[in-house]
Amino acid sequence: MTLGELIARVESRFSATPLCYGHGTDDAHDEAAWLVLRGLGLPFDADLSAPAADVERIERLAERRVRERIPVAYLLKEAWLAGVRFYVDERVIVPRSHIAELLPSLKRRPIKRVLDLCTGSGCLAVLAAKAFPAAQVDAVDLSPPALAVARKNVAQHRLGRRIHLRRADLFSGLQDSRYDLIVTNPPYVSAGAMGQLAPEYRHEPRLALAGGSDGLDLVARILHGAAQHLQPEGLLVCEIGDGKASVERRFRGLNLDWLKDEVFAVRRQALPRVASKGASGRTPPTRAKGTR
Repeated sequence: MTLGELIARVESRFSATPLCYGHGTDDAHDEAAWLVLRGLGLPFDADLSAPAADVERIERLAERRVRERIPVAYLLKEAWLAGVRFYVDERVIVPRSHIAELLPSLKRRPIKRVLDLCTGSGCLAVLAAKAFPAAQVDAVDLSPPALAVARKNVAQHRLGRRIHLRRADLFSGLQDSRYDLIVTNPPYVSAGAMGQLAPEYRHEPRLALAGGSDGLDLVARILHGAAQHLQPEGLLVCEIGDGKASVERRFRGLNLDWLKDEVFAVRRQALPRVASKGASGRTPPTRAKGTR
């Protein structure tokens, strides 16, 4: 059996099952190609006419994908974002942030310090360090298991001297640190949507997904605290999934720049200024003028 034939067999099996995609692929064919090629340790551009080795192992993995609805990223312990490979397991969500593709467009501004909030696997911290080779990057997460995964990725990409991992609840513990750029892909799934998640998403840590009743609890805290940690010309870039309408309703007084429907940017000058307790991220402050 050739690699191409094995991919076709796995694709047929996936197509016959109501699987949910979105953890690195969009359809059964791409999911099957990823599972077969990377499951055999081959590059994505491998010759598909070559014979397939260890067919039994691939079939076992395909069976788990179908029966247990485990994303391929977790089965293979790898994910790809912006062409870069990351280690992943069920301690972190599978990297898929739209911010990754936007980082090159931010090179127009001088970036010396970057903060990645809710870093998870550390993927955005690594990509930011690669995009801004002169920058120091702080990567923050509340979850010790997630930070353990991030540590593996920082080491894998040999960025330990430039990426500094911190356990913290958003801005807490950062003292007076200020950054030219803050990026964040926080939990933003609403309570209603959490109850309707496909089985694939239920393998991901709830802490990294659940964003409160409207999905914006963490986003609100980030918006209220970011000004205290941005340089005068600093920029906050935040991902909110399909929550654009909710963000525009709740924070209609803020001048947000939508880089994509899923990602907004806001300059420090446009952010609310709050007391230090709110800026720490420990407790949500009162809402800024213009929000509801």
